[in-house]
Amino acid sequence: TCLLRHRAKCTLFHPPGNEIYKKDTISFFEIDGRKNKAYSQNLCLLAKLFLDHKTLYYDTDPFLFYVMTLHDSYGYHVVGYFSKEKESSEDYNVACILTLPSYQRKGFGLILIEFSYELSKIEGKTGSPEKPLSDLGLLSYRSYWTQTILEILVGLKSQEEDGTPPIITINEICEKTSIRKEDVTSTLQYHNLIHYYKGQYIVSLPPEVLDHHARSMAKRKIRIDPKCIRWIAKDWSRRGKW
Repeated sequence: TCLLRHRAKCTLFHPPGNEIYKKDTISFFEIDGRKNKAYSQNLCLLAKLFLDHKTLYYDTDPFLFYVMTLHDSYGYHVVGYFSKEKESSEDYNVACILTLPSYQRKGFGLILIEFSYELSKIEGKTGSPEKPLSDLGLLSYRSYWTQTILEILVGLKSQEEDGTPPIITINEICEKTSIRKEDVTSTLQYHNLIHYYKGQYIVSLPPEVLDHHARSMAKRKIRIDPKCIRWIAKDWSRRGKW
C-alpha cells in the first residue's frame, strides 16, 4: 500500500523543528512556518479536513506551529497542534488549534490550551485565542478558563484571623494565569459567579460549583509541567522579515 511504501522510504520519526517540551511520553515541537514550509502547509491541509472554517494553508511564513506528540518505540505520533502568529497586533496566543479525531475526548485539547498559556507566561503577557471561536473551540476554552480561574480562587487562603474573605483583583488573576481580562470576566459572568454588592464586585462559589470543579480536576490526569519547558521568547519585531 501507499502507507507501507512511504514508511519504507521515510526516515523521519518525529516532526521537524525544536523539541521544546518533554515529559513522560508527551513532547512538543516548535516548527517555523518559514523554515519548514512543506511540513507546515501539509499540517494546515490536514487540519482543513476537520475544521470547516480553516482557510490558511499556503502562506505559513508568519506563523509558528506547536505540535504535540506521544512517543513510543515506533516513534512520535502527532496528537494535535496549535499555531500562533510571530507578531500578533491583538496579542493572540493561538491562531488555530486542532486535536486529531482519534485523540479527542481524552483531555489532550486542554493540554494544548494549557501549553499555549504557559508560553504566554514565559513571554510575560496575557493571551487569548483568535476570535471568533468555533462551537467546539469555545467549549474547550471555557472549560479551561473555568478550571484555571477556580483553581486560583479555591487556593486562596484568608489572610485575616477573623475569617475575613480573601481579596483578589481581576488583574491579579490575569497575571497568575496569563488569561486576558475579557476572558476572565466573561467566564465568571457565564457561570454567574460575580456579583455587584455594596459598591464592589464579589465572587461567590456555591457548593455545587466547587463539587463540579473538584470532579473536573480529578479527571485531568495529565498537566503541563512548566519546569520541563525549554523555550525562550523571541522578539520577532527585531528580526526583519522573520
